[in-house]
Amino acid sequence: MTQPDTQLHGNATDQADQADKADTMGLDGYAARIEALARELGLAFSPVEFELVPDSFMAEIAIYGLPVRMRHWSFGVRYIHQLVHQKMGNSHIFEVMFPGDPCHAYMAEHNSVAENTLVTAHVLGHADFASRNALFLRFGAMAGQHILEQSAARARRLETALQQHGQEQVEAVLDAALALEQHVDVHAELHRPPYAAASGPAGVAGKQAAADDPFTQRYRRLPGEAAALAAREAARARLAQRPLVPPQAEYDLLWFIAHHGPELADWERDIFLAVREESFYFYPVYACQIMNEGWASYWHARLLREADFLPPALYLAAIKSHSDVVRPYAGEHQQALAVNPYHLGFCMWEHIIEREGLARARQICRDDDDCSFIRNYLDGELADRLGLFVHESRRDGETRLASRDLRAIREAILAPKYNYGAPCIAVTLLNDDGSLVLRHDHQCDGRGLDLERAEQVLAYIARVWRRPVTLHTADFRGPPHVLHSKTDGVPEPPKPPTPTAPAAMPVQH
Repeated sequence: MTQPDTQLHGNATDQADQADKADTMGLDGYAARIEALARELGLAFSPVEFELVPDSFMAEIAIYGLPVRMRHWSFGVRYIHQLVHQKMGNSHIFEVMFPGDPCHAYMAEHNSVAENTLVTAHVLGHADFASRNALFLRFGAMAGQHILEQSAARARRLETALQQHGQEQVEAVLDAALALEQHVDVHAELHRPPYAAASGPAGVAGKQAAADDPFTQRYRRLPGEAAALAAREAARARLAQRPLVPPQAEYDLLWFIAHHGPELADWERDIFLAVREESFYFYPVYACQIMNEGWASYWHARLLREADFLPPALYLAAIKSHSDVVRPYAGEHQQALAVNPYHLGFCMWEHIIEREGLARARQICRDDDDCSFIRNYLDGELADRLGLFVHESRRDGETRLASRDLRAIREAILAPKYNYGAPCIAVTLLNDDGSLVLRHDHQCDGRGLDLERAEQVLAYIARVWRRPVTLHTADFRGPPHVLHSKTDGVPEPPKPPTPTAPAAMPVQH
């Protein structure tokens, strides 16, 4: 679980150096006592394995999302961008933590003892959150509690595929899979049956039982129902000859392509299913980011405050790092135009615990995700105190305040989080000739697609589908558009337009 970059300011480094000189116990000693204190305060978590790693390895984990993962050109581009930001002093990665049993936490070895003492307390807060939150528990049970080992096994299978089929073929499949990385159905199960299983003997028996109940028998005798019933039965008979695929709109594009790709080889299906499984693992991290970072920040602040065994100089340096992490903006006397999840989450949990108590906060931690958390517990008083507002940016570069309405603030914070941050794209029809029809529910999204980049993603899909692919959508102004993939043979993938991974149907507001 990659934590967002944070930034150090002021003389935090000097304070950390002074704290290290005052250190008498060492990180291991402080970590053990902080863990004991955390359990005394009611935190519950699986064992946490901490590891100090070099800066370069920390950057790799932050970019790849996992210590070992299937390699792809896009991660290398992101890595260069991350290094540039770090060299410019614009980011500082304190830690990366992965929930599981055990949890794994990586800390930068260049961090001071004070910083890694704070990181230890922060990670324990994350581990407690992951052990309580229903979304983390559900997806952890589906995707497994040993993500690091599973990811390494997938990376080995990919290396085998590279040796057998060559880089060009393997990258074409990964381009498509990573372009659709967020297009999974998070309301379905990770391991789900094929469509045929739903219409088997049990399904037929259930339909027959429903047709024989007294209410249905009386309904059939109503005037005009006999003809309608006959028409429905005729339509059902035609569908029985060739059932529609999919039987309803299918939003899990990775699952559908893996199971219904007409010419996908087993190794290609394996890549799609591997990307899908990792997307399921990362979904709770995405859906609970504000809650999770706020909870970890609340507990690291409280643990440091109550850890009376910490030397004063070390405590001062650690709490200075805390203030840098949870500040609302990067520098002095600036107005923030983006929400820092650490700052917002920390302030909200403090507000909740002050008003409703820790027991109630733990219930919220268990039951909510960011959407319900923001809608239910970001109140007007807190929004005013934090100075939250909605802004709009014009094409000429002007940025202006648009609203201070509480509902507008909540929706602006949550807008990027809907549907895993991706537009609602569904497979609606697999034709007899193998061509595929996709439909963008832009009315539900309230936004259109960047058509140029959507065509590029469509080309990625068509290359692995090996049949024509059509997408019904709208542009950012609203007029409908129908995009078609190339049909003259196997479509060639486009060159990457920007230094990012193939975007999952990028949107324009």
